[in-house]
Parts: sequence; C-alpha cells; structure tokens
Amino acid sequence: MTKNQDACILLFVKYPEKGKVKSRLSADLSQDIVQDLYQCFVHDTLTTLKTIDARLFICFLPGDALEKFQGWLGQNLQFLSQIGNDLGERMKTCFTDVFTKGFQKAVLMGSDSPDLPKEYIKQAFDILDTKDVVLGPAVDGGYYLIGFRTTTFTTSVFEDIPWGTQMVFQETLMKLKQTSHTVGLLPVWSDIDTLTDVKNLIHRAENTSFKSSKTMTYIQTHHIGLEGNNGEKSTT
Repeated sequence: MTKNQDACILLFVKYPEKGKVKSRLSADLSQDIVQDLYQCFVHDTLTTLKTIDARLFICFLPGDALEKFQGWLGQNLQFLSQIGNDLGERMKTCFTDVFTKGFQKAVLMGSDSPDLPKEYIKQAFDILDTKDVVLGPAVDGGYYLIGFRTTTFTTSVFEDIPWGTQMVFQETLMKLKQTSHTVGLLPVWSDIDTLTDVKNLIHRAENTSFKSSKTMTYIQTHHIGLEGNNGEKSTT
C-alpha cells in the first residue's frame, strides 16, 4: 500500500532489555514475563499501525541501538533515534526531524496501548484537518497520543512537564491554551502499566478482535491476571 507522504506516525519504542521496560509491571510479574509482554505490545501496535495510511517511524531508545532494533523488528522499517535528556526533549527532536523532512502532519504515540483502536489513530489525523493539535488523554493522567501540523508545532508543550505523574495531560493542555492553539481530543484510553491494567485489558478484549492478538495469546498461555495465580513473580 502506498503510504500518505504528507502524514507520519512516530512510535516510541524502548529496546526490550530485561529489567529496563515496564518497571511498574515488574512489581507483580517476573522480569522475563514483562520483557515478553512488552515485545507483544510492540508487535500488536505495529500490526495496527501498518494498516494506517501514513508513513511509520520507529523512534528507538537507547539512541545507539539501531542494529539491535533492526535485528528485532526488521530492516524494512524506518527508524529515528530518540535524542534528548528527558521524554519531552526526545519527543520534540523527533517531531522536529519529521517536519524538517517535509511531513505536514505527525502524530506521536507510545507502545503501551497495544489494543488502541486504529479508528482513534485515523481520527487523530482527521482532527488535524480542523484543529492545531490533537491529544489522546490516558486514564492515568498522561496522554497516549499527541499530534501537530507542521504549521502548529509548538515545542513549549514538552518543556517543564512533570513526566510520569498524573499531571502530564493537564499541564500540557494548560501550555497549549497559553499558545492559543485549538485542541481536539480523542477518547480516553488506558496504557498498560500495572497488573490491574492487564486485568482490565483482558475484560476489554473479551468481545473484540484483539482477543486473538499476540498480547492476549501470551496472557492466556501464561495465565496472567487469573484469580488464584494473580501474576505472582513465580509465573514462568
């Protein structure tokens, strides 16, 4: 399929090194399980994004791990290194990079919402036809997606934000209001950060096509989140 040359998706991905991804999940699940689960999240997210009419960039961290990522995800994808001292700087540099390349619209998202409906991502691009910025609020007070047009890209929304707290979305929205940019909001969705989030995912996926995803197959095979097992660290 010929991808839209004016629109792109920036997918933020960490290399799945044991103990370096989804640290809050590791409070309840073994590091091996968490490492495997994260790889499932990325696989399912990529499966969804490849159906969207937009160019896809894998924004990878650590920034010197390109060969590792190509070995993991394949060499036929386009990769951008995440450069910066914090999440805000890394997002800012990736947006700047693709707008410099000539893209007119870009949306950035993480790999923590593997069952995010593709309709939401399509809706994000549609919103950018009439709004300056699009945001997808997350249940935990952050956001799962942010997008701009090249003419409305504003770096201030990535500065002095208390990353990793429940105030990220509200602080970002406040900064956007100060710029007088118009903002379109997507429906609220949930990142998968804790065992409770995994259990909610299981219930959410019961009557959806995501039930047959790599993530759900792994969860079912390893009995994660089931009463009586409860995802103890002894899970193997």
